Amino acid sequence: MPAPAGAGRGGGGGNPLLRRLRRPRFWIRSVLVLLLVWVIFVVTVPFVTWSSADQRAFEPVGDRPAEQDGTTYLLVGSDSRKGLSAEERRRFRTGNPTSELTDTIMILHSGSGPNVLLSVPRDSIVDIPGYGASKINSAYPRGGAKLLVQTLENETGIRIDKYVEIGLGGVADVVDAVDGIDVCPRERIKDPFAGLNIRKGCQTVDGRVALAYSRSRKFSAYGDLERVRRQREVVAAIGDKVLSPWTVLNPFRWWDLNKAVPNFFVFGKDTSKLDAMRWAWAMTHVGLTCTMPVTDLSAETWDTDRAQPIFDAIKADDTDRITRRQCTGNGIVR
Repeated sequence: MPAPAGAGRGGGGGNPLLRRLRRPRFWIRSVLVLLLVWVIFVVTVPFVTWSSADQRAFEPVGDRPAEQDGTTYLLVGSDSRKGLSAEERRRFRTGNPTSELTDTIMILHSGSGPNVLLSVPRDSIVDIPGYGASKINSAYPRGGAKLLVQTLENETGIRIDKYVEIGLGGVADVVDAVDGIDVCPRERIKDPFAGLNIRKGCQTVDGRVALAYSRSRKFSAYGDLERVRRQREVVAAIGDKVLSPWTVLNPFRWWDLNKAVPNFFVFGKDTSKLDAMRWAWAMTHVGLTCTMPVTDLSAETWDTDRAQPIFDAIKADDTDRITRRQCTGNGIVR
């Protein structure tokens, strides 16, 4: 009896589907198709979710510093409770639902030299146009982003090119979206006002604890100067997690993260998606992290002898010349 057609060819017989499955080209094409779908997903998700992110006019009218080399961003952490439910305000211990102070103010410069992240203490006494000498965190509730930018430009001579604002609820949402961040407290902190009870040493925390950790300031000898250091730590930890390969490779985490962005960020008017990505990249590639040089722990008065050289270096896009004495973690020379 003649052998059936295809016999002796390895169990696939004449089945064309099985023959295709054995071909290397089939698997190569399949992998390429899946890779293409994944790339389309990764690129498309931010454009879909970020399209609902708010944009805010931030450029003041009138005289401003001339255009300067490099790009200088203003990062503002607003304690606005907008969008938080009563239950969320209780859980996050945020207090006054009408407050709109800027508890976090950071100037980030990216250019030819090392990226510089300069924290401005909220209690700094500055001249607010139209209001006179007052704490810098009161500029925002009096005149919004435009007045805050105008105040900083007048005081430093640095032109603000881009603006990014972070809200309270968004911090917790984004930290939870990336399954927590790692922080390293230098001491045990129990702060009932911020809802914080955290041990000393490195550990992974969720969104609620990360928010409390970045807000607490009443139980440290350095007060607000220590808080701005912890705020930089939280922002950097978020950036590291956001840009980690696993965040991009995990479609569920990538979707949750980008879905949280509209609640987390408000960008300056005319900020493109590419501008936002450049800012995120610059935030995770900071070479110098500084607190505004101050004269004492009250952080009310800037030490202009050390601060002015930092301003001049940023304006000239020559951050290599900033010294360790000028750029310290808490603004105090030690």
